[in-house]
Amino acid sequence: MNSLPLGVYVHFPWCVKKCPYCDFNSHPLKGALAEAEYVDALLADISASATDFESCTVITVFFGGGTPSLFSPRAFEQVLSALPGDPIEVTLEANPGTTEYHDFADYRRAGINRLSLGAQSFSDRALERLGRIHKAEETVRAFERARSAGFDNINLDLMYGLPEQNTDEAIEDLDKAIRLNPEHISWYELTLEPKTEFFRRPPKLPDEDTMASLEDAGRLLLTSAGYQRYEVSAWSRPGRACAHNLNYWRFGDYAGIGAGAHGKLTRAGSVRRTTRPAQPRIFMADPRSSTSTTVAPSRLRFEYLLNILRLPEGCAFDDLLAATGLTTSALEPEWGKGVAAGLLRADRIATTATGYRYLDEVMQAFL
Repeated sequence: MNSLPLGVYVHFPWCVKKCPYCDFNSHPLKGALAEAEYVDALLADISASATDFESCTVITVFFGGGTPSLFSPRAFEQVLSALPGDPIEVTLEANPGTTEYHDFADYRRAGINRLSLGAQSFSDRALERLGRIHKAEETVRAFERARSAGFDNINLDLMYGLPEQNTDEAIEDLDKAIRLNPEHISWYELTLEPKTEFFRRPPKLPDEDTMASLEDAGRLLLTSAGYQRYEVSAWSRPGRACAHNLNYWRFGDYAGIGAGAHGKLTRAGSVRRTTRPAQPRIFMADPRSSTSTTVAPSRLRFEYLLNILRLPEGCAFDDLLAATGLTTSALEPEWGKGVAAGLLRADRIATTATGYRYLDEVMQAFL
């Protein structure tokens, strides 16, 4: 009988234009979209991954990218039909600049029950600086069309700390998102990642004092609007946390399907990471190709904490053994030092309020 919960991440690697801050496996579309060929490759990947689904129940599916909404509803219907089980949450990432290509109602009929719209900002000037292909009004129209199509679980992706952004501008962005009344808001800081255009040619970003000010104001605004923070950059209405992402943070298992997709599977007491070829043409040429590595015990502690400490409540100490096979002694002496410094809790695997604010520094101790 199926018993172990499993998430499935399916990657769609193309986008209309590569944003200068993006370090995801995304490739600007040149010519016609190879939809049929790519879907055939995804189906072959799923078939070749049959053993990964054994003794598991698929609880969530996440269609990410790239820009998955370039693909037709029929493409997602085919993929969902090939996956086992009846997932409770099926998310589609959509770019407001591409949502006019297909009807949201058709995505609903295909089996999508959650949308994630990449708003990023409600300032046209900021969107232009970010290299986005849409305008702020397009996000509003896409959101309204999604509501009209029956979507009652929508996330808005929103960034702060944008080039030359001040506190008032960041809070105005957030306020406009809240006024749309989405069930979920992903509010995260713009970071300059290696191998991106912004990393090679850094824009002028807000200073530390401005960042601290806008983060405090943003948290207050979200809380007062009834959103609950359940992960570092994730806020939701009560009961509307993203089940797929929660599975990640709780160190759950997930299968990665598609070009460049990553997976995590726990088998026979060991954790295995899987990776597909990143280049779409290489993946499509051999969709059954995959690399697999076992996470060494010395690395396992860090990977577990890197995920679980993103949740404000963390987890019970007993959960460490169940998820990794490690005992709490593997956390020492660093954990005791963190408790003494007022950054980590003594009663469970979680940070204090201070430690949560400086999570990157907390994690340095466990590298």
